[in-house]
Amino acid sequence: MAHKKAGGSKARQGTNVVGKRLGVKIYAGQKVKTGQIIVRQRGSTFHSGKGVKTGRDFTLFAVTEGTVAMKKGKGKRYVEVISGTGKS
Repeated sequence: MAHKKAGGSKARQGTNVVGKRLGVKIYAGQKVKTGQIIVRQRGSTFHSGKGVKTGRDFTLFAVTEGTVAMKKGKGKRYVEVISGTGKS
């Protein structure tokens, strides 16, 4: 009979995993500057539209200054940046 517990079994029990801070960071109608993150996501829940690019971890970020717009089309949800000054 073993007098030690199996190695590693205790390490994964009862640990609280820290949230990854995913979700929409800038909503429709809000102004955005070039390079600002609009959505952090796992997988392509939202797709990039005009003025938006997708990062390698599916993060959507603005390529141009303007106002964020959320649109639906072809069964997908798109995020766009409508060009404007972006300054108040």
